[in-house]
Amino acid sequence: MEENKEFAKEFVDSVVSVRRVTKVTKGGKQFSFSAFVVSGDGKGRIGIALGKSRDVSSAIAKATVRARKSMFDVAIRGTTLPYMVKGRHGANHVVLCPAYKGTGLIAGGAIRAVMKAAGIQDVLAKSIGPSGCGINLVKATLNALAKGRTASRIAQLRGKTIEQVVKGSHGIQSA
Repeated sequence: MEENKEFAKEFVDSVVSVRRVTKVTKGGKQFSFSAFVVSGDGKGRIGIALGKSRDVSSAIAKATVRARKSMFDVAIRGTTLPYMVKGRHGANHVVLCPAYKGTGLIAGGAIRAVMKAAGIQDVLAKSIGPSGCGINLVKATLNALAKGRTASRIAQLRGKTIEQVVKGSHGIQSA
């Protein structure tokens, strides 16, 4: 039992939205809830999920378990992103810019939840689009984070060393 508590402490969970859903049948209305949760380990792994149930607490619990199972890695450089990335989902566009250490999370509610769960502490984020739907903003943010790559991954794809990739990115050419 204590192992489960310690295991749960290492995750950062955030409930983005809880909605009451009504199913109308011949016998009357049946109420249920859907919960959208963002979960991360604070070290560059993040997952999202939707859980549905008759009561709120079990919907959140289902979503949390599913989010922890569907985690994937995102590129982090120190406490920020390696470079500026843009993402979109539906009509929502998100721009994520790296920031200097100490800047903090300058982001709206749904984007802030994703950044905290991923362990990103310094970032400038802007949501561009007509919709403020939290679920679409989270998916657009994840789309942007999935585009980010670490220097070692870029070096591996190009068949070069990390020093060659980093040296070339600053405009310094060796003779």
